[in-house]
Amino acid sequence: MYVMLLQILSIILNVLWWIIIVQAVMSWLIAFNVINTHNDFVAQLWHVLERITEPLYRPFRRIMPDFGGLDLTPMVVLILIIILQGPVISYLYQLGMNAGVA
Repeated sequence: MYVMLLQILSIILNVLWWIIIVQAVMSWLIAFNVINTHNDFVAQLWHVLERITEPLYRPFRRIMPDFGGLDLTPMVVLILIIILQGPVISYLYQLGMNAGVA
């Protein structure tokens, strides 16, 4: 049960990683007028991505300095996801195995 929960957490973090990557690429495409937000599909997709990621970005945007038009918040969240997926999940897995919870 414990290992299954860690695997689910890892999958959720992996999906979140890709959502952030897609949003970053999409923001560049919008900024360079490659895609247009007047298209209904693009506008809906952008809205969904914003609704998913904004709660993650908000705490970091409060403490990060303003870099003008450059938003480094997605990079900070991606680094946090890497830390959670690597050392933290493997540590929790080892902790569970040592305690015999798995």
